[in-house]
Amino acid sequence: MRPSCRFLGLAAALTIAVPAVAQPAPSPAPAPAPPPPTPQTLPSKPPKLIVAISVDQFSADLFAQYRQHYTKGMGRLLQGVVFASGFQSHAATETCPGHSTLLTGVHPSRTGIIANNWFDEKLGREVYCAEEEGNPKSTADDPVVSNHHLLAPTLGDLLKARNPATLNVAVSAKDRAVVMMSGHTADAGYWFKGKGFTTFADRKVSPAAVAENTALASLVGTGAADLAVPGWCAGVDRATDLGGFTIGTYRFPLKAGDFKGFSNSPRIDEATTDLAVRLLDEMPLGKDDVPDVLSVSYSATDKVGHAYGNEGVEMCIQMAVLDDAVGRLLDALDARGLDYAVVLSADHGAPDAPERMRLQGVADAARLDPTLTDKGLSEAISKVTGITVKSGKVVHGAGGSGDIWVDGELQGKKRGKVIAELVRELKANPQVSGVYTAAELARVKVPSGHPQDWTEIERVAASYNPAHSGEVLMMTKRDIVPGTKPVPGYTSTHGSPWDYDRRVPIVFWRKGITPVEQAQPVETVDIAPTLAALVGLSAPAGTWDGRCLDIYAGEADSCTR
Repeated sequence: MRPSCRFLGLAAALTIAVPAVAQPAPSPAPAPAPPPPTPQTLPSKPPKLIVAISVDQFSADLFAQYRQHYTKGMGRLLQGVVFASGFQSHAATETCPGHSTLLTGVHPSRTGIIANNWFDEKLGREVYCAEEEGNPKSTADDPVVSNHHLLAPTLGDLLKARNPATLNVAVSAKDRAVVMMSGHTADAGYWFKGKGFTTFADRKVSPAAVAENTALASLVGTGAADLAVPGWCAGVDRATDLGGFTIGTYRFPLKAGDFKGFSNSPRIDEATTDLAVRLLDEMPLGKDDVPDVLSVSYSATDKVGHAYGNEGVEMCIQMAVLDDAVGRLLDALDARGLDYAVVLSADHGAPDAPERMRLQGVADAARLDPTLTDKGLSEAISKVTGITVKSGKVVHGAGGSGDIWVDGELQGKKRGKVIAELVRELKANPQVSGVYTAAELARVKVPSGHPQDWTEIERVAASYNPAHSGEVLMMTKRDIVPGTKPVPGYTSTHGSPWDYDRRVPIVFWRKGITPVEQAQPVETVDIAPTLAALVGLSAPAGTWDGRCLDIYAGEADSCTR
């Protein structure tokens, strides 16, 4: 990583008066030449394994708050190259679009993954981002998992196209994280469902997953006591009333047989590591000279954040468990003598529960106005226009990602009339920051350059894809949290164009790398081209929206070999 500037010393000339008869002073001896700089010891070969770690809902703010307490896996990664101001540059900061950028190197406008769900006019229902909706067994509540909506290749896809011997493996608690990080050519992909890890419908669960599921059945069948609370959590260990229930003090006891409670707790990150380690040996990964990709997405930070917010003892416990889970993964890689490189980032961030935010001085923090839900907007539009549909809603969506679709029953003048009234209703609402039509967004070029400087419409354009996006997209103002009221298990969420949802850490590590802290803004779409350079993968111009980041200190450049 070349320095941006050099500092040169300035010499001051001093004139000293001497007697005229004085002899001239001898010329000073020349200063000895400085020793040549010691070159950085760089790896002579590409890593044999790329380990791509995503921490779901891991904002740059959360990273900054807890990094002083990381002593295990996260602590080791902090000795690498830290970009503290990474960005998911787009506006629809949800799990599926965020994961889709990490190893494709392109924005959701090109991956086609504009949100977790979108409304399908022909089906008359929402479609899940990782769903094979054409399969008769697939429903909105129980989708058949598929990768066909992902329009861009992942790093694993590109490496397998270069050499089919590359292994492309992914594991997570969430199916969408597995699909979006592995892409179209996963040799193995596992996520948690029901009472254990499962895989794609046309595959069998392998012995590694069977063994992990057996271990989980024993653990959950027995139950477990509260998770340990680190001493440094004392400052956030206090209750906040959300009206009928509190958050801030829960310690995740595990009731015997409660698989749902298990999967929604920090323990799911421990299980994710356990299965990833089993897959290291089963595949086997990193054992030959053809580089492999192991994608590991830790989901518990997101599950804890949704249920309890991010400023209570629950998140503090989760940060300790995450540190340990990542540490055990790195220890397992080391124990097998593997030559690997790691990148860690996140799909999005999140705000805290607005009730607690207000207690901490964020006066404008609020929940979404019910009139901005699809139900509220439909009622208002129908009242003004007199237009109704069989489904009961003239528009669908709104809320989280901001996409709003007009019901498929409406065509021609009625459709235009509904869109016009929808735009008027949104612009009149004091919680709305911006309203953008599909026609407007189609004309916007997604920018490059510092993502914190992008305008709101540019952020929205990076999320816009005409095949799936709504006909109108609304963005709410800062500190407006989607969801009209808190309920147990769901007190906060994300999806806005604001920095607390967009900013995420990006950390690279490889054995022997010189630690560097870089504060300048970069993008998650920079990850794939950076890793591609490490493994010597070239791609045609236009493959990436991002750029290669130089992660070697000194004069060496990791982007050129």
